[in-house]
Amino acid sequence: MKYLTVGILAHVDSGKTTLSEALLYHAGVLKKTGRVDHKDAFLDTETLERERGITIFSKQARLTLPDADFTLLDTPGHVDFSAEMERALHVMDYAVLVISGSEGIQSHTETLWKLLHHSHVPVFIFINKMDLSLKSRTELMQELQIHLHKNCVDFSEQNQEFYDSLATCDETLMNQILDSGTADISAISQAILQRHVFPCVFGSGLKLQGTEAFLNLLAAYTLPLPECPEFGAKVYKITEDEQGKRLTHLKITGGELHVRDILEDTAPDGTKWQEKINQIRLYSGAKFQPADKVFHGMTCAVTGLSHTYAGEGLGIEKNTDTPLLEPILQYSVILPETVQIHTALMAFRKLEQEDPLLHVSFSKQLQEIHVLLMGEIQLAVIQHILKERFDIPAEFQAAGVAYKESIKNTVEGMGHYEPLRHYAEVRLLLEPAPAGSGLIFSSTCREDQLDRNWQRLILSHLAERQHLGVLTGSPITDMKITLTAGKAHKKHTEGGDFRQATYRAVRQGLMQAESVLLEPYYQFTLKLPAGSLGRAVTDLQMKGAKLEPPQTFGEFSVIEGKAPAAVMMTYRTNVMEYTRGRGVLSCLPAGYAPCANPEEVIQKFDYHPEADPEHSPDSVFCSHGAGVLVKWNEVQNYMHTESCLKPETQTQPEQVHKSVRQAYTGSYAQDAELMKIFEQTYGKIQHDERDDAHVMHTEKQVKYKAKPVPKGEEYLLVDGYNIIFSWETLSQIAAESLEAARAELIHKLSNYQGIRRCRMIIVFDAYKVKGNPGSIEEISRNIHVVYTKEAETADTYIERISHDLTKEHRVRVATSDGTEQMIILGNGAYRMSAEELRQEVLNAEHYIQEYLNQNG
Repeated sequence: MKYLTVGILAHVDSGKTTLSEALLYHAGVLKKTGRVDHKDAFLDTETLERERGITIFSKQARLTLPDADFTLLDTPGHVDFSAEMERALHVMDYAVLVISGSEGIQSHTETLWKLLHHSHVPVFIFINKMDLSLKSRTELMQELQIHLHKNCVDFSEQNQEFYDSLATCDETLMNQILDSGTADISAISQAILQRHVFPCVFGSGLKLQGTEAFLNLLAAYTLPLPECPEFGAKVYKITEDEQGKRLTHLKITGGELHVRDILEDTAPDGTKWQEKINQIRLYSGAKFQPADKVFHGMTCAVTGLSHTYAGEGLGIEKNTDTPLLEPILQYSVILPETVQIHTALMAFRKLEQEDPLLHVSFSKQLQEIHVLLMGEIQLAVIQHILKERFDIPAEFQAAGVAYKESIKNTVEGMGHYEPLRHYAEVRLLLEPAPAGSGLIFSSTCREDQLDRNWQRLILSHLAERQHLGVLTGSPITDMKITLTAGKAHKKHTEGGDFRQATYRAVRQGLMQAESVLLEPYYQFTLKLPAGSLGRAVTDLQMKGAKLEPPQTFGEFSVIEGKAPAAVMMTYRTNVMEYTRGRGVLSCLPAGYAPCANPEEVIQKFDYHPEADPEHSPDSVFCSHGAGVLVKWNEVQNYMHTESCLKPETQTQPEQVHKSVRQAYTGSYAQDAELMKIFEQTYGKIQHDERDDAHVMHTEKQVKYKAKPVPKGEEYLLVDGYNIIFSWETLSQIAAESLEAARAELIHKLSNYQGIRRCRMIIVFDAYKVKGNPGSIEEISRNIHVVYTKEAETADTYIERISHDLTKEHRVRVATSDGTEQMIILGNGAYRMSAEELRQEVLNAEHYIQEYLNQNG
């Protein structure tokens, strides 16, 4: 049995729901077909859908055939509900694109085709309403091959012409047809799966013409999903049932799911959750059957999950990428005096869970709720839902298109929050990112500076909020924000302190940056009579559109291009006027681009970033036991951490083959300071004063002779984990796999040892491993890896062995642990920081590469 999810898509009024009824009838699910105009369609379960005669919410029905179990997803056809349709796309194994034979390719049809192409969904095409069409099959096939794809093939009759058409679509099919004159079903099915062939069937859903043959075609030419034993699922919809229970609709993409299984994931705000499946429902229309388990390929709804969201990946499944179709029309909500603003906000938050693209926001300053919508039909539906479900008679006021903001240059944002008995400091690097990339958050902060838990908290605070720009107060986008430094207090820091510091750091960085205002653009296609082409080109160029060369098909011309959404929203009315109703304009959201008239828009918004109390760029420092507000442009003078943008001193890289004396005398000034600290703590060390003569002082020449360097072999002791978490590249690897980070460090140091010719001991902590006796691995004759025994740290081991080795050998210890460095100096060894070791390793790798290039 193959379990597949098949979606049905169409331009509005193409007969999509009528075809669904016919397929359900032939599969034995329905005893008679319903009709949209009779308000008894099986899949139009909502009262609002039956009243308006359109599909608003995606619905599912099960079709069980002898060798296949199909879940049929009926999706909305109206452009205002494209977001609902796009979410369903991500769980479809195959799609049925319904085209009206009487209308041909319509505006939204091409949009759907582009989305199917983007999602790599195999497509079957049903040309409906052939009982009303004035066009012949040949004319319609030519239209499909021109506007959709040249590999659209008529599957109505499998004659020689049919096989000739298949041969031009796929190389495997061509070889089979050349050899035998035909092609087997498995090869054709594989070509359909790879989107090399798009089967087309003609008929009428209302009159059941061609529909049974189409269902048989689906059963014969679809392939089962490949086996995947690991559990995975994709959430595509959140709803509530009649009792108010939260339903998570998902597609099983791997393994099985059972009732009482425990699922876990991380919420967008960084909170980890773990919840149990209480019930599994297999819906077919408005009714459902409970199930104990579901298999790979099945679509179901489950109860018990309260943190899931549309587009979330569970198990091995990844989250869905940013949707292509996003609403760009902004509305403010007008409430009657009898409705509390917070009651309404809770209702909108529930609706936002069901449709995340509503992007509900609340302005405390204005006490207003704002939402993003696709159009007036969706607006009317939202109003109806608010009234029916929440008893809120809301009105909406248009606020224009939704702008966004980004930056042109790299800046460092600084935030500090230190009222009495609180403390948090954050430094963020804000960099421009490619268009359409959204917001990207990461961390390069060292864990010895700020604990990993605090870093994760800061990243979650970055993700949990909609950060506003400083030009118009619009949301920011296309930006990479990196945590570079931070500081906490052992006693006074709380989680909320880092929230404040993070928010202020983002805002302070935006105040410094060169901001750019972005506006939404449409990718449009305008089909109109050739006589109106000149007028259309002139209009569009005046509106700032970027046009492709026009194409002519018979008596019609087609113009494609991009233009600001603000000027295209009302242009459809103009097209209808000057083409006398013969022009067709279809628009597809094409992301954001720099605004054509930013000064005018900024002036209209009249936004003052420093006067926005919810998004303050200023920081709070402690002075004389009280919090003091420091303006954003003065914050850098009070920060407690160092900037990552300070210009580095230009120095020449050291040569790998430097003298032994140079290697051991290069950091005397730092060692002298550490020695002073050591002696203050542990007492004065008696040593020959001539030991200091190996250094050239800057103030005066030392008269004493240098003490000879020990003649024994050179040893390098490496504190493994200290180096891993001090080197950025290894720290990033360790976040995923500590074992991989250890292997990478050993590999790098092995190459370095081959150039340095020293004996190397790499020490890793294993002191927390119960009953661990410790172990030593010999990587090569001169490289050993030590795992310390239980209750023995790497520091303790290095201190002990360095004390023994320094009696006869030259010993260097690589670590950035300040306490350990002082102990090392007391033992007579020389210390080397993690950064110094990294530089020497890089020099060694550079030397090896040059040698290979010269001798390659």
